[in-house]
Amino acid sequence: MQLLETIKIEDGEIKNLYWHNKRCNSSRFKLFNEKKELKLEKHINPPKKGLYRCRILYAKDIELIEYIPYTYRTIDSLKVIQSDIEYSHKYANREELDRLRGDYNEVIIEKDGLITDTTIANIAFYNGLNWITPKKPLLKGTMRENLLHKNLLTLKDIRKEELVNFSHFALMNAMIGFQIKKNINGRIEC
Repeated sequence: MQLLETIKIEDGEIKNLYWHNKRCNSSRFKLFNEKKELKLEKHINPPKKGLYRCRILYAKDIELIEYIPYTYRTIDSLKVIQSDIEYSHKYANREELDRLRGDYNEVIIEKDGLITDTTIANIAFYNGLNWITPKKPLLKGTMRENLLHKNLLTLKDIRKEELVNFSHFALMNAMIGFQIKKNINGRIEC
């Protein structure tokens, strides 16, 4: 079983490294009982100019590191779909996530009656006072963990019927950061 870390590299700077190291080592311990920690920065030799997606494939040890030029994907609408997918670790095999997305621009996955994530990002919703993120995501993303640590997000179970109570949503992952989308109505199809 291969795992994946996707790390943003911008003009030679490795972004959010602490959280990537933490997730990588936690996954290695839980899945392979590997106690010796990896320090990803010792294996990354980033390009000095430009925006790159550093793609690290690993299991017990690092197997492959690639630097792929990155361009942002525009996501303007989402469809809520139900699934019982298990994705508690960032697996390299994304076939099930890709199947769920199908022909839609992007989907929000509802599991056990609760909103979780999209296929490429964690999600948060704005209620006029706070940014709320699902208490039970599919994957504890590195950007989400960083924002939770800084107390910028509030954890809460969210049902799709409650989406009408929010004015904005934000997608967050290592590459896009915290990307706010205004006017939630009309952008999310339940």
